Amino acid sequence: MNTPDIWRKSSYSGGGDGNACVEVAHLHSRIAVRDSKAPAKATLVFPAAPFTTFLESLKSPHPTPR
Repeated sequence: MNTPDIWRKSSYSGGGDGNACVEVAHLHSRIAVRDSKAPAKATLVFPAAPFTTFLESLKSPHPTPR
Protein backbone atom coordinates (compact mmCIF):
# COMPACT_ATOMS: atom_id res chain seq x y z
CA MET A 1 0.00 0.00 0.00
CA ASN A 2 1.26 3.48 -0.81
CA THR A 3 1.62 5.98 2.00
CA PRO A 4 -0.46 9.10 1.39
CA ASP A 5 1.39 12.39 1.05
CA ILE A 6 -1.39 14.70 2.21
CA TRP A 7 -2.90 14.22 5.66
CA ARG A 8 -5.78 16.41 6.84
CA LYS A 9 -6.45 17.21 10.45
CA SER A 10 -9.76 18.27 11.97
CA SER A 11 -10.26 21.88 13.02
CA TYR A 12 -11.36 20.36 16.36
CA SER A 13 -7.83 19.07 17.02
CA GLY A 14 -7.42 20.78 20.35
CA GLY A 15 -5.20 23.62 21.44
CA GLY A 16 -1.47 24.01 21.19
CA ASP A 17 0.08 22.24 18.24
CA GLY A 18 -3.23 20.51 17.42
CA ASN A 19 -2.05 16.93 17.76
CA ALA A 20 -4.89 15.60 19.93
CA CYS A 21 -6.87 13.89 17.20
CA VAL A 22 -6.71 11.69 14.14
CA GLU A 23 -5.66 12.62 10.62
CA VAL A 24 -7.19 11.33 7.39
CA ALA A 25 -5.88 11.01 3.85
CA HIS A 26 -7.57 9.98 0.62
CA LEU A 27 -6.01 6.99 -1.19
CA HIS A 28 -7.95 6.55 -4.44
CA SER A 29 -10.95 4.48 -3.31
CA ARG A 30 -9.85 4.22 0.32
CA ILE A 31 -9.46 6.49 3.35
CA ALA A 32 -6.41 6.21 5.60
CA VAL A 33 -6.62 7.20 9.28
CA ARG A 34 -3.73 7.72 11.72
CA ASP A 35 -3.11 9.09 15.20
CA SER A 36 -1.70 12.61 14.97
CA LYS A 37 0.36 12.03 18.13
CA ALA A 38 2.13 9.02 16.58
CA PRO A 39 2.03 9.44 12.79
CA ALA A 40 4.80 6.90 12.16
CA LYS A 41 2.83 4.10 13.82
CA ALA A 42 -0.02 2.02 12.40
CA THR A 43 -2.43 3.45 9.84
CA LEU A 44 -5.97 2.14 9.43
CA VAL A 45 -7.41 2.00 5.90
CA PHE A 46 -11.14 1.83 5.08
CA PRO A 47 -13.08 1.68 1.82
CA ALA A 48 -14.19 5.25 0.99
CA ALA A 49 -17.94 4.61 0.69
CA PRO A 50 -18.46 2.99 4.13
CA PHE A 51 -16.17 5.58 5.75
CA THR A 52 -18.22 8.39 4.21
CA THR A 53 -21.43 6.77 5.51
CA PHE A 54 -19.83 6.54 8.98
CA LEU A 55 -18.92 10.25 8.95
CA GLU A 56 -22.41 11.26 7.78
CA SER A 57 -23.96 9.24 10.61
CA LEU A 58 -21.83 11.20 13.09
CA LYS A 59 -23.15 14.48 11.70
CA SER A 60 -26.83 13.53 11.84
CA PRO A 61 -28.81 14.31 15.00
CA HIS A 62 -29.34 11.37 17.31
CA PRO A 63 -32.39 10.97 19.51
CA THR A 64 -31.85 11.65 23.19
CA PRO A 65 -32.09 8.47 25.30
CA ARG A 66 -34.91 8.48 27.83
